[in-house]
Amino acid sequence: MHVIGISMLLALYRLLRGPGVADRILALDTLNINAIALLILDGMYLRSEIYFEAALVIAMLGFVSTVVLSKYVLRRDIVE
Repeated sequence: MHVIGISMLLALYRLLRGPGVADRILALDTLNINAIALLILDGMYLRSEIYFEAALVIAMLGFVSTVVLSKYVLRRDIVE
């Protein structure tokens, strides 16, 4: 779990100090994946199913947010 925490800190640094918008979007996606991994590991450790459901919700929201942000960067418009 410490490795995931370090990875989250590094991704947060890239999110805040990233040289470009694309780097910040990738850092946000990396933070999302790390949060999912942390929830899955906690769920396995505590033997609780609620963590897996929370990880699934975060995965769906993270996917949608990455797609929307990428589409906005490319076209400067979200709705077609």
